Amino acid sequence: MNRTVIPIASSAEAPSRQRRREAPKGRRVEPQARDELRRLLGAAPLARELLIEYLHKLQDHFGYLSARHLAALAREMDLAQTEVYEVASFYHHFDIVKEGAAAPPRLTVRVCDGLACEMAGAQQLLARLPALLGAEVRVLAAPCIGRCEQAPAAVVGQHPVAPATAEAVASAVAAGCTTHEPAGFIDLQAYKDEGGYALLRTCIAGELEVDDVIKALEDSGLRGLGGAGFPAGRKWRIVRSEPAPRLMAVNIDEGEPGTFKDRVYLERDPHRFIEGMLIAAWAVGIAKIYVYLRDEYHGCRALLEAELVKLRAKPPYPGMPEIELRRGAGAYICGEESAMIESIEGKRGIPRLRPPYVAQVGLFGRPTLEHNFETLYWVRDILEQGSAWFASQGRHERKGLRSFSVSGRVKFPGVKLAPAGITMRELIDEHCGGMAEGHQFYAYLPGGASGGILPASMGDIPLDFDTLQPYGCFIGSAAVMVLSQHDSAVGAARNLMRFFEHESCGQCTPCRNGTAKVAALIAQPKWDLELLADLSQVMRDASICGLGQAAPNPVDCVVKYFPGELA
Repeated sequence: MNRTVIPIASSAEAPSRQRRREAPKGRRVEPQARDELRRLLGAAPLARELLIEYLHKLQDHFGYLSARHLAALAREMDLAQTEVYEVASFYHHFDIVKEGAAAPPRLTVRVCDGLACEMAGAQQLLARLPALLGAEVRVLAAPCIGRCEQAPAAVVGQHPVAPATAEAVASAVAAGCTTHEPAGFIDLQAYKDEGGYALLRTCIAGELEVDDVIKALEDSGLRGLGGAGFPAGRKWRIVRSEPAPRLMAVNIDEGEPGTFKDRVYLERDPHRFIEGMLIAAWAVGIAKIYVYLRDEYHGCRALLEAELVKLRAKPPYPGMPEIELRRGAGAYICGEESAMIESIEGKRGIPRLRPPYVAQVGLFGRPTLEHNFETLYWVRDILEQGSAWFASQGRHERKGLRSFSVSGRVKFPGVKLAPAGITMRELIDEHCGGMAEGHQFYAYLPGGASGGILPASMGDIPLDFDTLQPYGCFIGSAAVMVLSQHDSAVGAARNLMRFFEHESCGQCTPCRNGTAKVAALIAQPKWDLELLADLSQVMRDASICGLGQAAPNPVDCVVKYFPGELA
């Protein structure tokens, strides 16, 4: 019988074999690319969690991400090249240029094609700008950029132009843009002059007990204002009961189309939020705070960084926790708490399976207090004015205040601070100056892209947590978009489903394939209602996170409440 003889390497051959195995797989690192990267990063630590921050540094400096620099970054951070590439390719704001391909134009203009901007003429703007700006400027359609009250909106480089006309964008491109401090901005000194941080110092001095502070939040009825609506005081108690060290993650990703309240408050009064954040850190026993800010808010990031530098120089009390600002990279899914935590850790923003919950196993495996910006913004007012004051602000048997981001066909869009439980008609008439000239109230979205669509005939439902669910809707982050007789619910649903298809992280099949299939089905003149109903049920039952579970809401609402548009 013939036998195959497998030669055994001699001892002399072993070292060369070993050397070959130890060489890194993938592209070899070019010395020049390595030197360029080292000069750019300087003495910055090479911690794995900083991968996205360093990708931003490369993109900001060179205008794109090249294969040679990605390979160098992988070597410096001791990561596989595939690991670096998968993170870079996950986020929309990173431009990866493959070897031999042309680099993108140095300047990119992103025109928002979200629902509010589409209603205000974004498609016409997108059609006109390429010829007007020329081949040296890249024009892209972009998901919501958080300026719905100024629709249509665009971003030139990293600087917003809103409301955006073709001429205004062209002028911004020609002149270049700089970040300006918003009118009415309250800096650290002005905030201190009006009593800022006195409450925090009272807490630190032991003049207020932790249990009393948490009870005040519970009695006020304050709930998470990022969309989930979990009671804030209860969350503090849960995380406080977990073993130290505990961390905090603050969500200012605000990617829900129609939402811009956090940006408006951050542009005006950032220290009210910071003081609430530090009070929460004191009450819960937080060792370190991470603030996750969406990349579209370049001006807010510059302002917040500057104010944090001032605060660190003169902290309100010794031993203030370290506050680290992290930058998103254009991914709506990172508004989901566990996806945000993955992104802070320098990974793709993929939602985690639950349990365990973030309160038990969050950032870097530690118990984590996760909060939306606005939730923390109200802590100082509630503690100073009393829980009864906040709870008494509601209407129609609801408690508290809500910051409604109102956009669309109203006379005066913007952030409207109104009683929880106010109805849509009351909100339009009392806070928005009525409908815009020539427009009649036709329909509304009570909770942004995922909150559903209701007809004007249902405009007397109290707007709050738990009041809209019986109608297949929810308030979410209170992003209200108003439609008129010049719009259609079908058109709105098509716009929103294109957004969900674009923003699905792709982790689970029901969401990844479901959003694409639904978008294709509702693009047709005649809808297959039976198939759409089946898809909706599967997406709700089997999607891992809220994106896939809520994505069918607009379509289901059109079928239920606007059958005339489908006839």
